[in-house]
Amino acid sequence: MTAPRVALLGAESSGKTALSQALAQSLAGRGLAVELVPELLRQWCMDAGRTPRQDEQDGIARAHASAIDAAGARAPDLLIADTTPLMVAVYSDLLFGDRSLYPFALAHQGGYALTLLMGLDLPWVADGLQRDGPHVQAPVDALVRAALQGAGLPYQVVYGNGPARLARAERALHQLPALAARLAPLAEPPGPVRWTCACDSDAACEHRLFQRLAAR
Repeated sequence: MTAPRVALLGAESSGKTALSQALAQSLAGRGLAVELVPELLRQWCMDAGRTPRQDEQDGIARAHASAIDAAGARAPDLLIADTTPLMVAVYSDLLFGDRSLYPFALAHQGGYALTLLMGLDLPWVADGLQRDGPHVQAPVDALVRAALQGAGLPYQVVYGNGPARLARAERALHQLPALAARLAPLAEPPGPVRWTCACDSDAACEHRLFQRLAAR
């Protein structure tokens, strides 16, 4: 049986790596065999000492997909991907105006049982070559949302810091039938919060609504 895959997507400095590591550690502590695949683009930049050129983006995206497939072949209970090739496609679009990576990236993205998109509620932190600045967070977030929505791929936005964000991610895992029984020790998730907004695909509006609900 193929392990369910969970993807963590989001702009730079939005908490993907911290949440993926915390989620893997928490679930492993409950006895699940978890494969965590780190972001290949980050390691590529560290190894090369620079950011990739346009002609190198496709190779990075495909290598990342291969690493994820290899981890899945080890038959864990759950595979967590700290970003997917979709983020490479988004940055290729943003930086080079190159949209050619989207078909491959979105086809790969369709294999995930759950996609968690990081909310833009954490303070931006510099990270050397990997990060351009807080001004790119909103454009990247918008491109990720547009790509997922355009392909008809569902996602959930996760807000909060530290334990609060981890708890929301764990609750989202209750949607995965393959893990339902194994996650029984977790607190049952609350009923879904409903809100209406004329611009429900806009991150800024969504964040304001989240803040109001959290304050209740």
